[in-house]
Amino acid sequence: MKLENKVAVVTGGAMGNGKGIVEIFLKYGAEVIILDYSKSLEQTVGEFKNQGYKVSGYEVDISNKELLSDVINKIASQYSKIDVLVNNAGVCRLENFADMSDEIRDFHFNINIKGTWDVTKLLLPLLRQSGHGSIVNLSSVTGPMVADSGEVAYATTKAALLGFTKALSREEVVNNIRVNAILPGYIHTPMVDNMAMLSNRDNPQSVIDGIASAIPMKRLGTIQELGELAAFLASEESSYITGAGIVIDGGSTLPETLTMGV
Repeated sequence: MKLENKVAVVTGGAMGNGKGIVEIFLKYGAEVIILDYSKSLEQTVGEFKNQGYKVSGYEVDISNKELLSDVINKIASQYSKIDVLVNNAGVCRLENFADMSDEIRDFHFNINIKGTWDVTKLLLPLLRQSGHGSIVNLSSVTGPMVADSGEVAYATTKAALLGFTKALSREEVVNNIRVNAILPGYIHTPMVDNMAMLSNRDNPQSVIDGIASAIPMKRLGTIQELGELAAFLASEESSYITGAGIVIDGGSTLPETLTMGV
């Protein structure tokens, strides 16, 4: 129960990676507040409540600062501190740079960068009250390490989150807040399924199979595996780690080529 008595806020926690993080946090004893605008929010909260866990949810688009401020004020009226913030909410739409509209660019920037920025800034006073806070940002191997065609907007935002992590960790260390980033490779989520559909509408499973074949472990990761890493970074087990970007990708960024070697 390494997260017992801790209160955690998880953005985008209703499905995909976020739901995996919420599941593992609850398993380790945390009380979790989910911020999400997915239609799955009510179902996810109900599912975990029925299992006896302390979990609540607020339907909010984190790119809407006014609505976000209202939600954070409600949280502040109920909690004197927040121990953990997981900035998981993120979006990805494949589009070549030359053809990309400003709307698609801003869709990524407003949620992946500005939304994360605003959530963090608004919750920072409550995190400082914890005395041992932890912020976990979901970056990606895409951007900081690798990229595929059509991922310019997504890669740009995820690289920005790694810089945000490092700079913020340097500032907040004096307030006993650790800030780290997770850099996932391919975790099997609805986002990956959607990207596969955009890549090959006739046979999206072939895209998933192709991804798996190029990963040394020959599979995609699970949301629970990602959740375990987030829980480690949220707990006192990682008390001497801050400003780090930790890769979880089944070794997908290891191969230099797909044909060289014995």
